[in-house]
Amino acid sequence: MKTSDNTISRKDFIRNSALAGAGLTLIPNIMTASPFDEENLSAKGKMSLKNVRLETGFEYQDGEVASTKTDLFYVEVENGKITKVAPNQPNAKAVDAKGLLMLPAFKDMHIHLDKTFYGDQWQAVRKRTGGVKGMIELEQKMLPEMLKNSTFKAEKLIELLQSKGTSYARSHVNIEPTSKLQSLKNLQKALENKKKGFGAELVAFPQHGVFYTDSVPYLKEAAKMDIDFIGGVDPFNIDGDIEKVVDFTVQLALDHKKGIDIHLHETGDSGLKTVEYLIKKVNENPALKGKTYVSHCFILAKLEAAKQEEIAEKLGEAQIGIVSTIPFGRLIMPIPTLYKHNVTVLTGNDSIVDHWNTFGTGSVLQKANLMAQLYGYSTEFLLSRSLKLATGNILPLDDKGTQQWPKSGDKANFVLIKASCSAEAVSRISDVESLVHEGNVVF
Repeated sequence: MKTSDNTISRKDFIRNSALAGAGLTLIPNIMTASPFDEENLSAKGKMSLKNVRLETGFEYQDGEVASTKTDLFYVEVENGKITKVAPNQPNAKAVDAKGLLMLPAFKDMHIHLDKTFYGDQWQAVRKRTGGVKGMIELEQKMLPEMLKNSTFKAEKLIELLQSKGTSYARSHVNIEPTSKLQSLKNLQKALENKKKGFGAELVAFPQHGVFYTDSVPYLKEAAKMDIDFIGGVDPFNIDGDIEKVVDFTVQLALDHKKGIDIHLHETGDSGLKTVEYLIKKVNENPALKGKTYVSHCFILAKLEAAKQEEIAEKLGEAQIGIVSTIPFGRLIMPIPTLYKHNVTVLTGNDSIVDHWNTFGTGSVLQKANLMAQLYGYSTEFLLSRSLKLATGNILPLDDKGTQQWPKSGDKANFVLIKASCSAEAVSRISDVESLVHEGNVVF
């Protein structure tokens, strides 16, 4: 990365940020020197920042939110937590944030860190044949070679996410007879190497089917390891039995106190039946409420409006979340309807430069921008609400404009960004992305 007087190198940042241990991400043109110099830190990783811009409330015109108020503050961080948010102290001996806006660090809640070409030799997607089962056959051929340096590539992909302001991810990791547990072990090494500035929760993902390739023994073994969710993929199209797959997944999750996150691409009757059966099983097992998610869930985009409302209401009551990649081809998910029924909605980049997808920027802020465009969220209020898609549902202001983040005791996971408010950050994603491409991002 090219450096100049007003940036610090990626190498220096990563080295020094490890000292801080604060999970801090900095976006662009931040400071004249590394903010994590030894003199700015105590032995316990204490750090002070001045001239930090925070959102303080909404300004109204004719009863409508017209703009967002901000002011400069003084913030202290210690041992990975925010310990003080106070009126600005411009003359204090502290890191000068130079008026950049502090926002909650971004979260990529659907990605495959374990299998990517990123950081390695360029490869585009090959011509696909045989649908998902054809891709399974391709993976079975490719994975042994990909696993040889998957730890290195995962680390490079993590660095890409960090450069876009992301400090946390939910990663699906292949558990099947070809990889066995090796993909998981390799990714865990990468996460251990990056733990100072990046965290993750893991989904044991039977990419090749639960029973189609007999992944059951490996899933059972993975469930005993340091993972957080039991995954799944298209129970009918791959395994041919919705109830058998969902029953197995639910029981494994219950036995090991894990959550559930199932890929569901099916857009026909089987997709709807899978959603409805999963809702039934979660209602029968309340321990899974708030811990169960359906990734993609494209069937929702195919339903008539009345049926969308019905399913969204049932998902909300069962506390089943949706993780959407927004959009996918021509499928536009009914996110406003999901929000209406209090369904948790998360997003992620999914595949980034791998054998499934040639594309992917690594930016979840761009996903928030896309959602805002798709649903006409162009007002100040709706743009500010759109930010929660990038932050894992954490917003600086509540719906009434009351400041709710950051507060003393919050985890010190935040970004500093060149914008005056969160609505601007969402609406002007092109400016943020151009700064990223110019190499001015600190990570």
